[in-house]
Amino acid sequence: MLTHEINILLDTIRRLLRRNATANLKKILHKTHPADLATIFRYFTEPERRQIFPLITDKHLASDVLSEMDDSLRVELIEQMPREQIIELFSEMATDNLADILNLLPDDLSDEIVSLMKPENTEDLEAIMGYPEDTAGGIMIPEAFSLNEETTAAETITILQQSEHNEMVFYVYVVDDENHLRGVCSLRQLLMVNPNKKLKDFMITQVVSVLPETDQEDVARLVGRYNILALPVVDGDNHLLGIVTVDDIIDVIREEATEDFLQMAGAGRDREILLKSTFEESKLRFPWLFATWIGGIIASLIVGKFTGLLNKVVILAAFMPIIAGMGGNVGSQSATIVIRGLATGRVHLREAWKVIFKELRVGLILGSSYGVLLGVMIEIFYQTSGIRIGLVAALGIGLAMILATIMGSVAPIVLNKLDIDPAIATGPFVSTSIDILGLLIYFSIATLLL
Repeated sequence: MLTHEINILLDTIRRLLRRNATANLKKILHKTHPADLATIFRYFTEPERRQIFPLITDKHLASDVLSEMDDSLRVELIEQMPREQIIELFSEMATDNLADILNLLPDDLSDEIVSLMKPENTEDLEAIMGYPEDTAGGIMIPEAFSLNEETTAAETITILQQSEHNEMVFYVYVVDDENHLRGVCSLRQLLMVNPNKKLKDFMITQVVSVLPETDQEDVARLVGRYNILALPVVDGDNHLLGIVTVDDIIDVIREEATEDFLQMAGAGRDREILLKSTFEESKLRFPWLFATWIGGIIASLIVGKFTGLLNKVVILAAFMPIIAGMGGNVGSQSATIVIRGLATGRVHLREAWKVIFKELRVGLILGSSYGVLLGVMIEIFYQTSGIRIGLVAALGIGLAMILATIMGSVAPIVLNKLDIDPAIATGPFVSTSIDILGLLIYFSIATLLL
C-alpha cells in the first residue's frame, strides 16, 4: 500500500474500534496484507494493539503479521499472550523467523516456549539459534530443497509438484548419498532438458556457498554480486545445512544501512530508535553527543588561547564558522564515500593508499578553489582589513579542507583494518576533530602572518 492508503486504512480501523464494530473490523483485518498490517501497528497505541491483534483469528495471517512487525512490538504482544496462543502462532512460522523472535525474548520466556513446542519442531530451531543472529547460520532456512544426484529431471518435477513447501524452492540443490552439496540447477533447466536425464548430468557444479559463520553483510554482498535468489549454507565438510533467501537478504541490507546511517549521524545504532520512549532515545543519543561536546570544549579552549589575537584583529572571528563548517562537510563527504566503497567491496585495504591519495587531490582542488573565493570575497566586502586577512582566511580554509579529506578517508580505512565498524568514523568523531584542527591551523597561520 501507498502512504495515503495506509493512512485511510488506519483511520478506518480506529473509527471501527471506537464504535466497537468488531465484525467489520475483523473483515478489514483479514483482507489486508500482513506487511500492511505490520506497518499500521506502528501507529497504534499499546491499548489499541492489545485490542486489535486478538481480532486476527486466522492463525496463519496472525503469524505472518507478527513476523513482519518491528522487534519491540513483537516482544510487547508476545509477552501479553497466553502460552497456548504463542505455540499456535509459532507453529505457523518459518524456522528462521521463529528463531529471530525467540532471540528477542527474555531467556526464561524463550526457554519456556521452546520446552512447550513439539520436539520435531525444535531440532532445526535450536540449530539456527546456536549461531549468532548476524551470520548466515542465524538467518538461514534449514528446509533447503535438495535431491540426490541420481534423480532424473522427470522425477524431480514430480517431487516438486507434490512438495508442501515448494514456495521456498528457487533452485534444486543436488547432493550425494552423504548430503554433500554437489551442484545446483534452476527450475528452467528442469523444464528444458530430457526428462530421463539425471541431475548430475546437467547440474551446475560451480556453486556459490557460504559457511554458517559468514557475516550477513558478506552474504548480502555475494547475493548482489552473483544475482542469485538463494545462497546455500554448508559446513566445513560441504554438507548442505540450509539456504539464505533473497527476502532475508533485503532485510539484511535495510538493517545494515539503517545502522550505518544512524551511526554516521551520531544517533547510536538501534534501528528502532523512533519507537523508543523520549528517555530511552535521549539515553541512546547522549554518549554520541558527548563526543561532540568534548570536541566543542577543546575547540573553545583553542579559541581562548588566541583571545589576545582576536582582540587585536576582531575580523578573524567572522571567518571561524565557514572554516569549521567547510572542513567538517568535506571530511564527512570523504568518509561517506570511503565507507560505502568498503561496504560494496570497491575499496580494498591493499590499495587504500590510492583512495587516500585521490581524496588528497580532491582536497587540494576544493581547498584551493574555496580559499581563492574566500580571499576574493574578503577583499571585496572587507577592504579595510588589508590583504593579509584575506590571505590568512584563504590559507586557513584551504588547509582545513585538505586535512579534512585526508582524515575523512584515512579514519574509515584504519577502523576497518582494526575490525571496528567504519561507520562510526563519521558524524561527531570526524567532524569534531576537523573543527578542532581547522581552528588550530587557522589561528596558527594568523599568528604567523599577523
